[in-house]
Amino acid sequence: MPLFTSSSFLRPLLPAATALLLSGCADLLEFSPNDYRSPGDQQDLTVKNLARLQAAPLPPGDTLRFVFTGDSQRFYDEAEALVKSVNQQAGIQFVLIAGDISDFGMGREMRWVDDHLRKLSVPYLTVIGNHDQVGNGREAYQHIFGPLNYSFTYGDTQFIMTDTNGREYNFNGQVPDLPWVQQQLADNGARRQIIVSHVPPQDEDFDPAVRDGYVRLLREAPRLAFEMNGHRHSFSIGQPFNDGITYINSNGFEKNQYVVVTVWGDKEFRLKHVQF
Repeated sequence: MPLFTSSSFLRPLLPAATALLLSGCADLLEFSPNDYRSPGDQQDLTVKNLARLQAAPLPPGDTLRFVFTGDSQRFYDEAEALVKSVNQQAGIQFVLIAGDISDFGMGREMRWVDDHLRKLSVPYLTVIGNHDQVGNGREAYQHIFGPLNYSFTYGDTQFIMTDTNGREYNFNGQVPDLPWVQQQLADNGARRQIIVSHVPPQDEDFDPAVRDGYVRLLREAPRLAFEMNGHRHSFSIGQPFNDGITYINSNGFEKNQYVVVTVWGDKEFRLKHVQF
């Protein structure tokens, strides 16, 4: 199966003459605080990090080990400390960040966080958070990182990365995109599946019109190991819907703690808390 699939997304286009004039000057000239133009090495980061991950494949049957955290926002000192700590962990394959990369949806914030995270010795992957959608943050996120919904398979595990920030769409009944999530869960190419999003379904910022449908899809997915979220800035693990599906919530960067997740077998997993 393909390593990477995504839903369609739009990228702003500049007229050719304007693009030529501004080439290489994005950091020198800014028309507004919401200007999200970025140098080439800080565009399409999701695709670039997935390419790094693909270059170090995990053989079938091998144990998966990754770092899970969320809500980097304006915590730049903590981001630097986190990178130093993660780089000392043995056997980590990548880092997952559960949204709210930025605080005000500004491209410059996303680039500042990436300035730290690109120093990780392993790739990092993100989902979009509600703060990342303030102003024109949604466009900035797509420009700098990539699609709002995407999936990738690494080793025996399919990761389904989805936008669950329903409030930012005025609870229009379309976020998360249930048909897309259902299509991903129906993919039989991986031994197990993990869903990663920002807003957990039990939160008031999750669209109530699609909550039951989302929870039902997860409950009926036979290969789903667990679901992971950010947004609440504090770690928790449990089965809030009493249906056998485990939901794991991450600490924010400001808590100076992340989780190392180890996964093996069909759905076996272990969590290790690391203070930094």
